[in-house]
Amino acid sequence: MAEGAKPWLLRAPGSWRIFRAIPWARLWVLPLAVFFLFSVIGFFIDLMAMGRMPYAIVLAIAFCCGLNAALWIVVVARLSRLFLFALIVLQFALGPLLGALARWMGIAFALQAPSSTAGVRFSAIAILIVAVVSYGLFIRFMRVEGLESMRVKNELDLAHGIQKTLVPPIALRTDRFEVYGISEPSDKVGGDLVDAVLLPNGDIIAYLADIAGHGLSAGILMGQLKTAARTALLDAGEGPASASLPALLEKLNAVLPQVKEPQMYATLTAFRLNADGRAWYAMAASPPVLHWSMQQKDRRLVQENQFPLGLLPVSGFTGEAMELTAGDLVVVATDGVLEVCNRAEEEFGIERVEQGIEAQARAPLAQVADRILRDARAFGPQLDDQTLLVIRRVG
Repeated sequence: MAEGAKPWLLRAPGSWRIFRAIPWARLWVLPLAVFFLFSVIGFFIDLMAMGRMPYAIVLAIAFCCGLNAALWIVVVARLSRLFLFALIVLQFALGPLLGALARWMGIAFALQAPSSTAGVRFSAIAILIVAVVSYGLFIRFMRVEGLESMRVKNELDLAHGIQKTLVPPIALRTDRFEVYGISEPSDKVGGDLVDAVLLPNGDIIAYLADIAGHGLSAGILMGQLKTAARTALLDAGEGPASASLPALLEKLNAVLPQVKEPQMYATLTAFRLNADGRAWYAMAASPPVLHWSMQQKDRRLVQENQFPLGLLPVSGFTGEAMELTAGDLVVVATDGVLEVCNRAEEEFGIERVEQGIEAQARAPLAQVADRILRDARAFGPQLDDQTLLVIRRVG
């Protein structure tokens, strides 16, 4: 379920989700505009009767027709399907109910019909007035929603600009390792991050992170995480190599709570790739790592259950050694790739990532990543940022 989404919003038909997402403080103008628009029906009925209906009855019928139309907006935009069923049933009884109301009002208040000329003039003027009022209300609704759409678009453009600046494609190569990372943003702004740092001693630290949530706040936190990670890695070349990744996770988990909203957190997978061919990994609540063995032509899933970063004040993060031989591939994908769904609600999953690796095991890393992303897009629509980190042991 999307961050902050409401169950009734996810169950709504696609064309009505827009109205369900609009706050009532802005939405109320729409049913009012519809009310005045469909109140024309009452005056039209009087015109068809040559203006001989009593004014009070004409106004009552116009009110009921407008109210019925406005109820459709309110029910579909805010209430459950049970109310929608009741509203559909009401349509079959609306004609007889309006007829009964007109007869009752005529008898109860002894209403007299106006002359045909006066009645036609009354209904014609009323139609002009309610049409103008309805038009004005529709214009107001569209203007307010247009301004809101521009605000959201500007926010998305700003966030996408931040994302492109902070998450460019990465490519590093040493005598022992190749590293490639790419992030394809979705229409929404997310917080995926892939980065690699070449240390002064020739070692590489590469990592992939995913900020929970979407929007500008996730993009900003992603930028803060990258800054914190790069700062923490300034002295990563010193001390035991096996301790650098746990230290990185400890520092990020200590820093993030001070610069984020309480419910936000980050998942992260990091690798230490030494110039002598040794490798380590550390994971914080992230999807499994796929290790493809070129010699054995099979794969192994690597997982490590640790808390996400920035959510709880925990410590004791650990890292593990990873045995890699020449030609081996290591692939990490974010949820935006793994959780792509087709029409049958099947997820793309790690197995299809493996199929893409098998077909391109000896290809350049950029080509391996491109194959996986193309397969994911062909499998189902992209609803989240799609980010990959691909590592190859080359010697």
